[in-house]
Amino acid sequence: METGNDRARVFKEDGFAKVGQLLTADEVDTYREIYDRFLSGAIVSGDKRSDLGSHVGERDGGRENITQIMWPSALYPALREMPLHERALDMARELIGQDAVLDFDMLIHKDPHSDVATPWHQDMAYWIDLPDTRAASIWIALDDATPDNGCMWYVRGSHELPLRPHRPTSDGRNIECDGSENEPGATAVPLPAGHGVAHAGGTLHSSRGNTTDHTRRAYILNYRPAAMVALERAQGADHGLNENVRKVRNSDATTP
Repeated sequence: METGNDRARVFKEDGFAKVGQLLTADEVDTYREIYDRFLSGAIVSGDKRSDLGSHVGERDGGRENITQIMWPSALYPALREMPLHERALDMARELIGQDAVLDFDMLIHKDPHSDVATPWHQDMAYWIDLPDTRAASIWIALDDATPDNGCMWYVRGSHELPLRPHRPTSDGRNIECDGSENEPGATAVPLPAGHGVAHAGGTLHSSRGNTTDHTRRAYILNYRPAAMVALERAQGADHGLNENVRKVRNSDATTP
């Protein structure tokens, strides 16, 4: 059985690591019900809701190609008191240190047959420069995640290399960099519902479009050292809490 030390070692070496089951089947059902209220608009998201696949044009019916909702726990504060936030925080502290705190959370959803891939990117490209780059993004599957419906793909070891140059997508609403499932170290990480995988801020990743008959709901919680969250906020960086604009902010991601 993999121990916490094993997970922390794999996370440090590879830039990602499976974190096991974080939600029971009954808890998954509860989170799905809340998640679907976000998708239907019963919980209003306002400008926190956007389309990660907007560069391919609008879908019939006006639905997003890839629905992203930033800060669900700010829009629906009860989420903060539910099991996932506590368990994910414990996992983040195991992976990056006891000073880890929640920085932000988000939902990323792929409808059946939406078939739009998430552009390759490294999360750090979105973030301001920080002296301590420790971060853990914990990606939890609320449905069985497979390559065909959009499980995560990571490039092993990419977090140890310089950030790749990032650019705006063709419509200017998101960012992307060059990446491929065929490059060395590229690894798909299928997950059962309720299980999670964590990745570092510099880990190159993507996911395929959903070509199946089933939905793919994912909840992502991001953690970093408390001092770095305080530094971000002091510089006005809050990951879309006040202004949800997606652009390259890290200077290391702007230099070819």
